[in-house]
Amino acid sequence: MLGCVIHGQGDLRVEELAAPEPGPGQALVAVRYGGVCGSDLHYWRHGGVGDFRLREPMVLGHEVVGTVVAYGSPDTPGPAAGTAVAVHPATPCGACPECADGRANVCRDTRYLGSAARFPHVQGGFAGQVVVPATRLRQLPEGLELRRAALAEPLSVALHAVRRAGDVAGRHILVTGAGPIGCLLVAAAKAAGAARVTVTDLLPEALRYAGIAGADTVVRADDPDDAGWPAEVDVAVEASGVAAGLDTCLRLGRRGGVVVQLGMLPPGQSPFAGNLVVSREIELRGAFRFDAEFGDALQLLATDPRFDGLVSAVVPVTDAESAFALAADRSRSCKVLLDFAA
Repeated sequence: MLGCVIHGQGDLRVEELAAPEPGPGQALVAVRYGGVCGSDLHYWRHGGVGDFRLREPMVLGHEVVGTVVAYGSPDTPGPAAGTAVAVHPATPCGACPECADGRANVCRDTRYLGSAARFPHVQGGFAGQVVVPATRLRQLPEGLELRRAALAEPLSVALHAVRRAGDVAGRHILVTGAGPIGCLLVAAAKAAGAARVTVTDLLPEALRYAGIAGADTVVRADDPDDAGWPAEVDVAVEASGVAAGLDTCLRLGRRGGVVVQLGMLPPGQSPFAGNLVVSREIELRGAFRFDAEFGDALQLLATDPRFDGLVSAVVPVTDAESAFALAADRSRSCKVLLDFAA
């Protein structure tokens, strides 16, 4: 089978890999689609994500969907062979204080597909077949096709960020950054009852995708005279991963409002308008990955065909490097999928 293996900065290879065999409690999944994520791009372009550096070759990918092939033992519970499923990429330890507190998304000993956070690295799902714990399989809801279901993982991230903001019903939400996650934040906020969503970005094409996702107003982040800038917002979600985006969120957040930092800022220190957090009593909250939101994401995807418009390209796995280059160019793409059946 073919797999996408990162060997180091700029060294992405499509290689023949041995087909895996599931063990007790495990499932073998034939992968159909894999979404190229920002973290995959970081491994490709920089050889790591934040403090997580590559120390050995690693199969990339954690946004994967496909069909069940088999289980390691016949008594393993799970969807029947041939069933279309999405793979929850996290396997929390279940024993740490965070897991005990119901916050498995920040488990201190989790295993996440395609992550160099631990060594040996956790190999990812960008391969023709992948073995995962059977408990990580989620059967697709009625009517949800695999192509759209490939958005479940990033949509779960967006849903978790919105929930970190609290009750957004009837509120005005600002999203800084209209990448795939930012666009999915729009849909997540609308699904949670937000009255208005304003999105900022530097790129017209990114803002076009935000409009597809349901944004009420889009604003060029480099145009201070744009009439779409709000005077203030109830909730701001920073999804660009740059300090300037956080600054915008803090300056436009109303007194007593909430700012959620979702984008991963660069390692080390970042400029921070902490005086505004104090003088306006703004609540600054982090949002990292997700947990139970995965099932909710699948249900939401099953009910809204607008999500199809956020998939900008589907590329055969044999042309993975061009898919990564396309995904890295936000002037030409939103979410790019690898097709492992092509």
